[in-house]
Amino acid sequence: MEVSMFLNTLTPKFYVALTGTSSLISGLILIFEWWYFRKYGTSFIEQVSVSHLRPLLGGVDNSSPTNSNSSNGDADSNRQSVSECKVWRNPLNLFRGAEYNRYTWVTGREPLTYYDMNLSAQDHQTFFTCDSDHLRPADAIMQKAWRERNPQARISAAHEALELEDCATASILLAEEEATTIMEAEKLFKQALKAGEGCYRRSQQLQYHGAQYEAQHRRDTNVVVYIKRRLAMCSRKLGRTREAVKMLRDLMKEFPLLSMFNIHENLLESLLELQNYADVQAVLAKYDDISLPKSATICYTAALLKARAVSDKFSPEAASRRGLSTAEMNAVEAIHRAVEFNPHVPKYLLEMKSLILPPEHILKRGDSEAIAYAFFHLQHWKRVEGALNLLHCTWEGTFRMIPYPLEKGHLFYPYPICTETADRELLPMFHEVSVYPKKELPFFILFTAGLCSFTAMLALLTHQFPELMGVFAKAFLSTLFAPLNFIMEKVESILPSSLWHQLTRI
Repeated sequence: MEVSMFLNTLTPKFYVALTGTSSLISGLILIFEWWYFRKYGTSFIEQVSVSHLRPLLGGVDNSSPTNSNSSNGDADSNRQSVSECKVWRNPLNLFRGAEYNRYTWVTGREPLTYYDMNLSAQDHQTFFTCDSDHLRPADAIMQKAWRERNPQARISAAHEALELEDCATASILLAEEEATTIMEAEKLFKQALKAGEGCYRRSQQLQYHGAQYEAQHRRDTNVVVYIKRRLAMCSRKLGRTREAVKMLRDLMKEFPLLSMFNIHENLLESLLELQNYADVQAVLAKYDDISLPKSATICYTAALLKARAVSDKFSPEAASRRGLSTAEMNAVEAIHRAVEFNPHVPKYLLEMKSLILPPEHILKRGDSEAIAYAFFHLQHWKRVEGALNLLHCTWEGTFRMIPYPLEKGHLFYPYPICTETADRELLPMFHEVSVYPKKELPFFILFTAGLCSFTAMLALLTHQFPELMGVFAKAFLSTLFAPLNFIMEKVESILPSSLWHQLTRI
């Protein structure tokens, strides 16, 4: 009875004030939640509930950030003076004619984007041309050929140059784009090497006679290094892996300063194919250095070697009971390090995401690098018993160590925010680009947005139609309190009137 009397005394102004105040409060909560999410990447209400309420209720906080090496992350961040999204030449890039074009013939889809091929054209002009090319007719033709967008026009120009003289760069273009098999490409590269070494020896004798001769020698050096590396890759693809390893080692000894080609990554892949893990470790000891740029190949190969020592006997159930041994801890830390550098790789290695042909250029720490690494190294992980199982059990633990990867890293500098845009330019349209970190709106932001909208709508309706909304509000509240009124009436009928009178006085 008292509840009904109270509801009858409420005026429409009260409902307007109530809904308006509720809308204002929920709107302020929404604005604060959105600001906090944009700045810290998480919901304030969720963080408070996990950090403070959950321990009081007996829960365990598993999402607290690890700060053990935050100083290392800050130091790495301060050392980064280069552009975050520099695009690199893929050291294991495939052959256009023998591999990329074959994919197009079979599927009808283009595996390379225009942006990627344009970057390759710029690389070819940088490596294979110089200002004095106009002095030799064949080189002058090839200088125009490398700028040509039409593949058939490039091939025709290369044949024209070969008719004039034995031109190394013309043979390179035909090996890359016209040869339909690896054996044809190898034959053309051997022809290019013969011509290229002759030019290299001549320019080597004249390199100190002026800037023009120095530029020629630099170009001829690039040509010889490129040809020898591609010949080693042909041997690797044709199953002559030991021959490929010897060629790559000789090339690194002959030209130790040309690190731009990342020949050591070709060597690592070939050594892994031979299962020569001792030599792999020796190469890593030289190139996995704090002063040298990292790559997915370096980080994940180091993780594979450490996982190999323990993966065949690793069991997550046994490890949870007895704890991790020192060797297992080293393997897990190596996996966490690799995943922090490139978080896209595990899904390809674990075959949770389908692979495509790798692009000719990659973005370090991006999806393009992950595809390029997994395309060539998945077989090596499968060959090590239990390695993929260890990766599957441990890789997601990395993200608890770096809850805000765009703001602060753990072992590396913060994850670049621009990788998604660059990868979309490098990878074909039919591939779904892997994005990290994925920022989904927390539940409480959606909830407060809905609450704010609902209460604002109620306030507006109450202001426009006060009498009608008052009737609806009274009907809703009467229905809401009906069970309580029913219980109260039953209690009154059961309890003695004197006892009920004493309880109401209390």
